[in-house]
Amino acid sequence: MGIQCVDCVRDAARQTRPARTAFGGAVTGRTPVVTYTLIALCVLSYVLQLTVPGWTQRLAFAPVLGETEPWRFLTAAFLHSQNQILHIVFNMVALWSVGPFLEAMLGRWRFLALYLLSAVGGSVMFLLLASPDSLSWFTWLVGASGAVFGLFGAVLVVLRRTGRSAGGIVGVLVINAVLGFVLPGVAWQAHLGGLVVGAALGTAFAYAPRERRLPVAVGACAGVAVLLAAAVLVSYGAV
Repeated sequence: MGIQCVDCVRDAARQTRPARTAFGGAVTGRTPVVTYTLIALCVLSYVLQLTVPGWTQRLAFAPVLGETEPWRFLTAAFLHSQNQILHIVFNMVALWSVGPFLEAMLGRWRFLALYLLSAVGGSVMFLLLASPDSLSWFTWLVGASGAVFGLFGAVLVVLRRTGRSAGGIVGVLVINAVLGFVLPGVAWQAHLGGLVVGAALGTAFAYAPRERRLPVAVGACAGVAVLLAAAVLVSYGAV
């Protein structure tokens, strides 16, 4: 019976490339750390909203404040309506439902970039569709819906790329799209912005050639970030 030395086994393990999905994620059943961290941050922020005076006002987004306090484009995605607990519940359930799948398929950094850029995309679309001459310019925007819709957009692309049925996700999108126009206080603009960004990044991640997967992913994230920044600058420049 042959015996391998410990050092030989260790060196062989270092030289062996980990198995990857078609989109760059690790095949091994790793814990979806990014998904759980995002959920934890949203829940923690919600607790702080309820306990720390001014927490929501310091981080929520409003078009009138975005030019001088640009961090609000992102931080608003970690806040939720204090008077409607179902707001955070629905968003966290949606994140928990699709997050682990996407994180496993795309890999942690791609998934995180997708989530954060989709969140910013939701705020940017809210800005672009707001009018400086109306109350929309002073309306607060909170919630992870833009980021979650970005995940929905990416899931649609990934499922199509792998030949799986996307009927369930399409149904959820249609229902939420209708609710966005029927229920008061729902920022359908953020949903739209997140969906567009998520679908665009999902397409870049899913259809990148294997040998150029990393540069395409990095370039797509950088390109989306630049386009979002340009849209913000143009929007405020026109005011």
